[in-house]
Amino acid sequence: MWKRIAVVWTLVKVDAQVLWYALQHPQSPRWLKVGAIGMVAYLLSPIDLIPDVLPVIGVVDDLVLIPLVMHWLLGRLPASIRDYAERRARGESVDPPGRPTTVRVVD
Repeated sequence: MWKRIAVVWTLVKVDAQVLWYALQHPQSPRWLKVGAIGMVAYLLSPIDLIPDVLPVIGVVDDLVLIPLVMHWLLGRLPASIRDYAERRARGESVDPPGRPTTVRVVD
């Protein structure tokens, strides 16, 4: 069971990083920003599908819905933005979008 939880945590962490870098992309769609704000608002809001005052069940809806929404938002991103965000999340060096890359000519 703990191994499954660790795998799910790793996937959520990677999705969160990809979403963060996708939001920083200058060409990220407005619906992505609205969706991310809505997701954070739902997480922080005292109004939930299942109230948080219930000992275990109240937190389960947050633990299930937030990763699902995050994955759903990332699945609808344009391929170029998703590729950029995934490469940044992996720690690769990526040229900022919109800036011309330098080309070195070797004689």
